[in-house]
Amino acid sequence: MDQYKPETNGNLLRVEDLRTYFAIKKGLLRRTVGFIKAVDGVSLSIKAGGTLGLVGESGCGKTTVARSIIRLVPATAGKVFFEQKEILSIGKKRLRKLRSDISMIFQDPYGSLNPRMTVANIVGEPLKVHKGVTGTELSERIAALLFRVGLSAEHMNRYPHEFSGGQRQRIGVARALALGPKLVICDEPVSALDVSIQSQILNLLKDLQDEFGLTYLFIAHDLAVVEFACDVVAVMYMGKIVERASSRQLYRNPLHPYTRALMSAIPKLESASVSEGSAGRGAAGSGQGKRVPQGEVPSVLHPPSGCPFHPRCPLAKGRCLESMPQLEEKDDGTEHFVACWKR
Repeated sequence: MDQYKPETNGNLLRVEDLRTYFAIKKGLLRRTVGFIKAVDGVSLSIKAGGTLGLVGESGCGKTTVARSIIRLVPATAGKVFFEQKEILSIGKKRLRKLRSDISMIFQDPYGSLNPRMTVANIVGEPLKVHKGVTGTELSERIAALLFRVGLSAEHMNRYPHEFSGGQRQRIGVARALALGPKLVICDEPVSALDVSIQSQILNLLKDLQDEFGLTYLFIAHDLAVVEFACDVVAVMYMGKIVERASSRQLYRNPLHPYTRALMSAIPKLESASVSEGSAGRGAAGSGQGKRVPQGEVPSVLHPPSGCPFHPRCPLAKGRCLESMPQLEEKDDGTEHFVACWKR
């Protein structure tokens, strides 16, 4: 089996062996005594016009991957290619141009908007800074952006506190679209919203992708949301990708025990008779087939040896405790990659 290496053909974004470590400092001299490996060897790729879902429990490194890609957090090692050009080593002038091509929608629709700025200033700031747009043209472009995300020109002079959570997230989407980006990083864009509003924002993102040919890196912990929104899904655990496959393949046949546990935790409304009849379907099923992992995520300060999931895995034994499995392709040509000795 071949170790996973992202292909270059047709990819808008390609990440190779990305590592982001945070130093642990102690003492009066603030000497480095260790590192927190928030991202530890992540490789992925996203085809132009596609959506890659990055999923996992809180603290697994999903957001750090995103922030490292756009250089909000400095990466320790690795390479990131955008349109075949390496972007982690570019200078400030080229980085400024890159800011127009890659934008981000943040998780918190409350904290991500400046409460002292009007909607017009929030949405128009990227246009003024990067494009030099002012006056009537600026007002017209802001109004057009607001209309496209389901708001109106009447909202331009209002402040964030005057809007609901869903409306604030629409403002965040409008800001992200202001410069006509090619890649949009969606950092849990619906997790802070009510379920009914979540569906509205997801449908909006789908419509915008179809209209403008956008490419999404979609970060989430809700696998039900990811199944709807994404073409390809990568599952992260403790800074590493442990499984990667097309959305359809992953949800039909999850291979890693951690992925199966996440699938099992998706709420399902089923009758007792259905649950009883499907009890033996496996971890991705319902009822008695669930395999929810026991215990807590290990400390990133003292990670376990071998497979990082082995302290919580019901299948772990021998080799799992001693050596780290590599992300390798399953022997069926489905481009389904998994890092597990028990695959």
